[in-house]
Amino acid sequence: MYRRVSIRLRKQFVSVLILCAGLVLSVSTAQAADPNKGKTLFQQNCASCHNVHKKVTGPALKDVESRWADKKLLHQWIHNSAAVLATGDQYANNLYKEYNNQAMPAFPSFSDADIEDILAFIAVESTKGPGGPKTDAGPQGAASAEGSDNSLLFGIITLILAIVALILMQINSNLNKLAADKDGVATPEPVPFYRNKAYIALAIVVLFIVGGYFTINGAIGLGRQQNYMPEQPIHYSHKVHAGINQINCLYCHAGAEKSKHAMIPSENICMNCHKSISTYSGPDLFTAEGKKINGTAEIQKLYDYVGWDADQQKYTKPGKPIEWTKIHNLPDHVYFNHSQHVVAGKQQCQTCHGAIQDMDEVHQFADLSMGWCINCHRTTKVQFADNKYYSIFEKFHQDVKAGRIDSVTVEMVGGTECQKCHY
Repeated sequence: MYRRVSIRLRKQFVSVLILCAGLVLSVSTAQAADPNKGKTLFQQNCASCHNVHKKVTGPALKDVESRWADKKLLHQWIHNSAAVLATGDQYANNLYKEYNNQAMPAFPSFSDADIEDILAFIAVESTKGPGGPKTDAGPQGAASAEGSDNSLLFGIITLILAIVALILMQINSNLNKLAADKDGVATPEPVPFYRNKAYIALAIVVLFIVGGYFTINGAIGLGRQQNYMPEQPIHYSHKVHAGINQINCLYCHAGAEKSKHAMIPSENICMNCHKSISTYSGPDLFTAEGKKINGTAEIQKLYDYVGWDADQQKYTKPGKPIEWTKIHNLPDHVYFNHSQHVVAGKQQCQTCHGAIQDMDEVHQFADLSMGWCINCHRTTKVQFADNKYYSIFEKFHQDVKAGRIDSVTVEMVGGTECQKCHY
């Protein structure tokens, strides 16, 4: 009888164990759409042409899913828009005509999970409105809400199920001993799980894998500083200068179209305007932490640095340099030329720096990693026509005229060759 009980308990135990293992596997491998991952992919691949709330180079992406009759078709469009156009889909072809027959670049490297992450990010951004996230912090502008990330929940559930499985295994061991004792079969005492060599070895392997994963991720991101926003000696608002007052970026950063470096503008450039503008009367300014800024006091800081007396309207003491903190840094072995991208590549500042015209405090928009740059070079179409920089590429010019190709990407003209960016 006890043997039959033992056998029945073992069968029940195996069933429960298989169920727990299935749950652990399903929870561990579940890939719910992650808006945070989608944000990174969007910034790296989509932000140069798309905005969630307004048209730019491409259409606004708010409610993009509802505009497509089939979500699979939307995935196909992102993977290869030319293939969807070839099917004769009416919405796709109308979109193509609306934007002057400019096809969307293909993203064959995107997995369906990547696209779902991007769509999840767009859905989160769509709820925030054009002015950014709505919070209860009032004008202080509390930190923007991010999309929820379920990875912590999955981890907790996985841990709980793993503990349940260990407990069931220990119960099974004890039941086996009870059945054996009843039948008069001598068996050793069950080894506690914390002294079981198999469990200890398994725990070491798991810790090694988890530790290795976080170590590798940390090493890959070493030296990157996406979203880096240092406090500057003077609160300079690009939103006020480049956004509200529409000052051209090249007025202050003249080197962007003439040299490798965009250059931090000298104090003389600031004083071209601020000799006559000594008080601030624009919209309220706030730091990222929500602290209100006195704009007039910040202008006075500029005067103190350059030695300007606003009452006497002249320089009354020697000036000293403003110790700005550099935000965008690349490794020493990386070559990047601003003029090549701005003049030859016809790129806007926002491609790499994000919506700089909306930033009260500048932060690093992109991670500026090698992968980010290569993805851009693979998908960005160069302005080939009437661009003397590309006049030597005769074959491509002939192919475009003959209709063999419809455009030329940076990759096609050597934009992904190692020596292009590395010394």
